Amino acid sequence: MPTTDPCAIVELRQYTLHPQQRDVLIDVFDREFVETQEAHGMRVLGQFRDLDRPDRFVWLRGFADMQARHRALEGFYGGPVWATHRDAANATMIDSDNVRLLRPAWPGATSTLPQYARPEPGATGTAAGVLNATVFYLHEPATPALLDYCRHNMAPTLQRGGARHLAWYSTEASPNTFARLPVRTGEHVLLGLALFSDATALQAFADSGAWARDVAPGLAPWLARAPEMLRLQPTARSALHA
Repeated sequence: MPTTDPCAIVELRQYTLHPQQRDVLIDVFDREFVETQEAHGMRVLGQFRDLDRPDRFVWLRGFADMQARHRALEGFYGGPVWATHRDAANATMIDSDNVRLLRPAWPGATSTLPQYARPEPGATGTAAGVLNATVFYLHEPATPALLDYCRHNMAPTLQRGGARHLAWYSTEASPNTFARLPVRTGEHVLLGLALFSDATALQAFADSGAWARDVAPGLAPWLARAPEMLRLQPTARSALHA
């Protein structure tokens, strides 16, 4: 059934880059690959520098459904903009296959995620805020009990700790219909996005111990291994920022 959610399918894309190449890629990406992707029907939700990994670039893009994803990717990667700039972009990358295919974890789970107007191409530097993106590796697909725990324990703890906006995604099980771009398979995850005003606010939450005290013990039975936490600084043209 068609959906009215323009981002019912989301990719979390983590690229490992050659040393000192991240700003080179961001310059090309923010100048050439934002509006041109969106012209094909996808949405570039946000693009980020990983604060703890200087050679990591992370971004999110969304699609209305899997059919729309296929059409949009065919259009963009078969089009003139990618053909013109792909060599410059690909030259910065060691690996671009760390990609997760996701969907909102429940109706409304991503509804408060902000999307601001972007500065014009050519803007440099960073945008406000730090996004805490945590990948929770699960034994099985996210169950109703886990999602209930997320809504009533995990989310309130983050909000009390200073998170200004939250969004939750779980693994999308549909087959990848665009083979040119691999996605990770065989894993079940819950992705939590928590937007803080800055790195100091995020560190204050971490130092408070609230997560270890109020969330981690109850969450542990669902986890297959330790979560992966990313501290992400929005680029100057990221629509997702504080």
